[in-house]
Amino acid sequence: MGRLSGKVAIITGAAQGMGEAHAKAFVEAGAKVILTDVNEKDGQALADSLGENAMFIKHDVRDGAVWKAVVEQGEAKFGTINVLVNNAGIIGTIAHTVDFTQAEYQLVCDINQLGTYLGMQAVIPSMIKAGGGSIVNISSIAGMIACMGSPNLAYVGSKFAVRGMTKQVAAEYGPNNVRCNSVHPGYILTPMMVAATDENGGGAGDMIPLKRLAAPKEVSQLVMFLASEESSFITGMEHVIDGGMTAC
Repeated sequence: MGRLSGKVAIITGAAQGMGEAHAKAFVEAGAKVILTDVNEKDGQALADSLGENAMFIKHDVRDGAVWKAVVEQGEAKFGTINVLVNNAGIIGTIAHTVDFTQAEYQLVCDINQLGTYLGMQAVIPSMIKAGGGSIVNISSIAGMIACMGSPNLAYVGSKFAVRGMTKQVAAEYGPNNVRCNSVHPGYILTPMMVAATDENGGGAGDMIPLKRLAAPKEVSQLVMFLASEESSFITGMEHVIDGGMTAC
C-alpha cells in the first residue's frame, strides 16, 4: 500500500515542471490522479505514460465551467475527489510597478489567484462528500517576501493572495475535515524558471544557503506529505521549501 492509496487527486499545471513531478510521485504512491493543463500534447502523453491510474483533461484554470467539468469527469472515472493541488501558475512580466500594464497584471492574477479560488470552490463539495480532503495551494517565497532582484508586483500580489485564501478556506472548512495548506517554493529547476532566468537560476544558487536550486521532486515530497494522512492535524499553514533562502 502506498502512502497515497485511496486518494483521488486533481493536479493542475501537470504537463511539465513541478506539476509533472507531483503527478508522477502521486501515481507511484498509489493515488489516482486527474492531470490538467492547457498544454494538451505533453499532458496527455504524461497521463498515458502513467497508466490506468491517471487521466488528462485540457483545462484553463481561469474557466469556472471547465473546473466543474474536471470535477465531474474525475468523479465519474475515479470517485469523489479528496486531494487538490493548485499548481498551475505563471511568473508573468518582470518589470517595475510603474511599468506594468493593466493587462499584464490581470493575466497573472487571473491564473495564479482566480484559478486557485475557482479550483477550491469547485472541489470542496466533492471533498465534503468524500468525508474530507486536503487542498495544497502552490504559492511561492514571493508569497512571503518581496522580490527585489526581479520586480513583479502581480506575481507577488497573487502569491500573497494564495496564502491568505488558504487560511480562509482552512478556517471555513476545517469542521468538514477539509484541510488547506500553502507551499512556498524558492528557486526550483523547472522549465518556467529556466525561461525566466537561465539554467543556474540567474545566479540564485549563490543566495541560497544550500548553494543550489531544488529539483521538482523535492517539492513533490512535501506536497505528498500534505496530501497524505501523515499531516492530518496540519491546516492553514505556510510550508516554505527554499533551501534556507528566506532565513537570510
